[in-house]
Amino acid sequence: TLFPYTTLVRSRDKIFTSLDKPTIDALIEEHQQDPGRRVLQKRLAEEVTLMVHGKEDLEMAQEASNILFGKATKESLIKLDEKTLLDIFDGVDKFEVSRSLLEGEGIKAVDLLAGETQCFSSKGEMRKMCQGGGVSLNKEKLQAFDQMITTGDLLDDKYLLAQQGKKKYFLLIVK
Repeated sequence: TLFPYTTLVRSRDKIFTSLDKPTIDALIEEHQQDPGRRVLQKRLAEEVTLMVHGKEDLEMAQEASNILFGKATKESLIKLDEKTLLDIFDGVDKFEVSRSLLEGEGIKAVDLLAGETQCFSSKGEMRKMCQGGGVSLNKEKLQAFDQMITTGDLLDDKYLLAQQGKKKYFLLIVK
């Protein structure tokens, strides 16, 4: 049975779902206690995605959202298949990098991110951001601006995900 309920965001909107009435009431109560968490909107997005695309796509969308906006880890990135990784980072700046740079001892992060690519406008900028904890590689903070990056750091044996601050991503494609 479909139970309509009114959202608390805009009282004229009706949302139809197959959730039972006690679940809906609990969601509304939770939303009233802390509207900033957007419990109703998140649950609605889950329900619609589940109905339209299925459980597997819902889980992949949640994982992608967590990677972009949450506290994802390198393990989260490793779990993604290549297509999903490329879909998630479709709109980010991409740079091609020669595999030979990463082989053997590898290359210093500062040389890779500010020299071989334009992830940072200068080595000084990259150094300062790294010292402030604002540079990540594959969702792990760089410990030092001159940390060595090798083929062992690659995702799917051909990608590196560089992050500047919280929201600016770069995908390095190793060929």
